Amino acid sequence: MPAISLRAFAKINLSLHVKAPGPDGFHQLQTIFQAIDLFDRVRCETRRGPFEIRCSMPGVPVDRSNLVCRAAEYVWTAAGRAGEPRDTVVTLDKKIPMQAGLGGGSSDAAVALLALRRLWKLRLADDDLYAIAAKLGSDVPYFLIGGTALGLRRGDEVYALEDLPRLWVVLVIPPFGVQTKDAYAWWDERGREPFSYRFSEKGSRPLFPSLPGPLVNDLEAPVIARHPVIGEIKQRLVRRGALMAAMSGSGSTVFGLFRSRRAAGMAARALSRSDTTTRCVRFFPRRRR
Repeated sequence: MPAISLRAFAKINLSLHVKAPGPDGFHQLQTIFQAIDLFDRVRCETRRGPFEIRCSMPGVPVDRSNLVCRAAEYVWTAAGRAGEPRDTVVTLDKKIPMQAGLGGGSSDAAVALLALRRLWKLRLADDDLYAIAAKLGSDVPYFLIGGTALGLRRGDEVYALEDLPRLWVVLVIPPFGVQTKDAYAWWDERGREPFSYRFSEKGSRPLFPSLPGPLVNDLEAPVIARHPVIGEIKQRLVRRGALMAAMSGSGSTVFGLFRSRRAAGMAARALSRSDTTTRCVRFFPRRRR
């Protein structure tokens, strides 16, 4: 079979409400995922020899610690094949930064599940694929759906929502990452108090009336306490006319929403600095398969 190449889209969290850990030890969440048109490209092709991952971005692991490798192992086993995956090379052309709250690693893993099912010509039901995705990570199942979606439990119980208007998004990525486990540990240290500081949405009318609100991120307060620049970026985006500004996931990316490309471009240029990465993207609709 020819090589299969699929796009793995990034996400932002329009909201992230955190509750105490459940019986499984994981924090319980209610989050609104939104796909954006920043993406990695995942290419899977047949080649004799051991299973191999190649990556264009320095620092990305290409061993079993990469979720793509574990995704391949799960699919291989689910298909009833013995031993380790083999005769396949997966190449990751990465554009999504690591430890940025944009879900790049999870998205790569989800797309690898789809691509390997096709490459290996497996009769693996969608439900089985979702079950594998949930084993890989809390937000991996979301990336099998994309678009606008509600995530519950650990974020792995996902419900597709009606696609939102395709707003423009300014991403401001500081020169440091935030590990997810650290952000949740910092939230625990604060006594697990929900984040109540709110200048995310401008005006009293909700930006998205159909979504459960308020659109705030409970992890912002503990992360901003350790990285004040994240709060400063939020305020700068609001001053530049953002309809809403927030940290995505556990950080470190901050996003601002704009109705027009022109307004987003002006804000992106105003916030551009030598020590940060600034990108202008759009909401992306649900994955069609």
